[in-house]
Formats: sequence, C-alpha cells, structure tokens
Amino acid sequence: MNRFTLAVVASFAATAAVNAQGLDRSGQDIDIIFEEGTYAELNFGVVRPQIEGEDGAVAGPFAGSQTGDVADNFFQGSVGFKQQVTPNLSFALIVDQPYGADVIYPDFNPVTGEGSILLGGTKALLNSNTFTGMARYRFDNGFGIHGGIRFEQISAQVNLSGLGYGDLLNGYEVQLDGDYNFGWQVGASYEIPEIALRVAATYFSEIDHDFDTTETLTPTFALLGITADGESTTDVETPEALNVSFQTGIAKDTLAFASFRYARYQNVLVTPEAFGIATGGASLVGIDIVRDFNIGVGRQFTEKLAGSVSFNWSDGGPDTLVSPLAPSDGRWGVTVGASYDIDENLTVSGGVNYTELGDATATVGGTELTELEGSEVFGFGFKIGYRF
Repeated sequence: MNRFTLAVVASFAATAAVNAQGLDRSGQDIDIIFEEGTYAELNFGVVRPQIEGEDGAVAGPFAGSQTGDVADNFFQGSVGFKQQVTPNLSFALIVDQPYGADVIYPDFNPVTGEGSILLGGTKALLNSNTFTGMARYRFDNGFGIHGGIRFEQISAQVNLSGLGYGDLLNGYEVQLDGDYNFGWQVGASYEIPEIALRVAATYFSEIDHDFDTTETLTPTFALLGITADGESTTDVETPEALNVSFQTGIAKDTLAFASFRYARYQNVLVTPEAFGIATGGASLVGIDIVRDFNIGVGRQFTEKLAGSVSFNWSDGGPDTLVSPLAPSDGRWGVTVGASYDIDENLTVSGGVNYTELGDATATVGGTELTELEGSEVFGFGFKIGYRF
C-alpha cells in the first residue's frame, strides 16, 4: 500500500500552489525523499486568481470605483530526482519556485471610472528559484532523519502608484536585482509501512539576501533632501518555516492524510535605502505569519487508479488589514486529485483546486484604502512520475 499512498498524496501536492498565502507558492514540498526506490518526477500547473475590490471613502467622489482584477495568472513548476543508494540511505535533488508575487492594479480610467484611483498602477512582481539537495537515512526501527542545503535565487520589482500613496510615494519604483544565497533544512520521520503510517517534520532555515537596488524617487523626495545615489543594497530575509505531515491507512485501500505549514513572514521586511529614510524605516510589504492546514482522504479504486479529496485552510492575520502588495487575508479551499499507473514504472496524476480568499482591507500608513471582497482562486496541476 505504501506506493499507493504516496501517489495519492502526490496528486494533492500537484496543486499546492493555489493553497498558498502571502508570497508562499510551492510550500517547500520534500516528499520525494520518501518515495520507494529510484524515482524522478515533473510537476507543472496553472493558477488563476481573481482578486477584486472597490475604493473606500477616502477616494471621495470616486468611492466605490472597482479595482478590476489585481492578480495575474501564473505558472508553477518543479522537478525532482531521488536516488536510493542503499536500503537505508537515499539522496534527492529538487528544483522549485518557493515564493512569488504577480500583483498588478489596473490603471484608473477617469472617463469610465474603472480601476482604482487610490492604487491604480501599483505593481509587485517577485520570482524565485531554489535548488535543494537532501539526504535521508532510515533506521531499521522505522525512524529516519533527513537534511541538506538549498541554493535560493530571488528578484523583485515594486511600483507604488495611486493617490493612496500621497505625494511622497505615488510614482516610487524599486528594482531588486537577482541575489543568490544558501540555506539549510533538517527533519525527522517515523514510518510503519504495514499500515501506511508516516509522520514527518522538516525545519527550513531563513536565508539572507543582499539585493543590488535601484530606486526611482518622486520629486517630493528631493524636497525632503533625499536623493538616490546610484545603486544601494537592500537586506531581505526569506522566512524560516516548519512543515509537518501525517498519513495512515484507516481501512482497506483507504488513506487519511494531513499537513501543517508554519512560516514566519513577519521577519520579511523590505526597506530600500531612500524609502527607509523617507518613511522612518517602514517596510514596503507587511505579511502575516503563515499557518496552512490541509486534511484529506485517499482511496485506491482499482489496481491502477487512485483518487483523493482534501480541504485546506489558513487563518490569516489577527485582523483583515493587509498590504496592497499582498491583497488577501486567510483562505479555505478544496482539492480533488487522481493518479493512474500507466505501467509498473510510469504514473501520471493531476488535481484541481478551488479556493476562496478571505476578505481584506488594503491599507497604506494606517489609512484604509480599498475593500477586497469575494476573491477566489482556481488552479490545476499535473505530475509525471517515473520509477527506475
């Protein structure tokens, strides 16, 4: 049953991107290290968020103007390879995209009244790639340990636009060029293969990045005596995180599984030099701690076909106030997945996810600007796995 259980969980993982909160995308999945034998997999999917709202009372006569969709569709992919060296020792290499942002507020059109006069033109783009190398040793008593290093690359661009940013920041732009650095992860597991039981926990370290930074300032910066002196450096820390997963057989050909992810995003502060001087050290973004929960059940229908359904939930922050660059607060959703063994080596799996995002209020400097309500995400993903 062990191979079946992993196949079902894999179909759920194929759409993990749409379960993300804040900047989280891949959830830093390392389950390939638990696959049997030598194994390779390819994951790919498309996520289609729809996040809309309307300007609040501070927009004056334009209050109630619709923002339009402020989140772009995005592609999510990963690839992994696991080598079983001895019956107890294995290695794995994973390439994924752990973080991302594609937030673009449509420009305000004064003729039609469409778009946000408070935030129109605001944009946040973030791209990341991570190469993770891991080793695992499984003891004969069912316990195991795993760990390794990861090499992370990140780049970002932020444009602030709209009357909600005031004269100082309306038109401010910053480019954070790609930076690379190393981090590590370590974890432990316990398995009873006879009942498909596995409990695993993995800790991911934070990673420090020093970005070469180019700021484009508004004229108000000069009035304050602040100028951009060519390139500067911005220090940003990606979050430490903890992933915990559990699965067990609960009946013949039936599996229950659950997972939890905790990521300390409150330490992710982005304060470029001139921006920090002008704002008293404020951060461009403010993201709440991520607490993601998933629970589901899988079923082997035939010798080749298995399916699963799972529910996901995140509690969001202590209130509904958010940065315009992270325009949602909490979420709940459902994922349906299936896997099919083409032959004894090749397995294909896929899943679809629907998620409702929590209502939120975009704020700048403590001023409530835009109400974001009724937001949702639809995504689908596929996985191809080959066992050597």
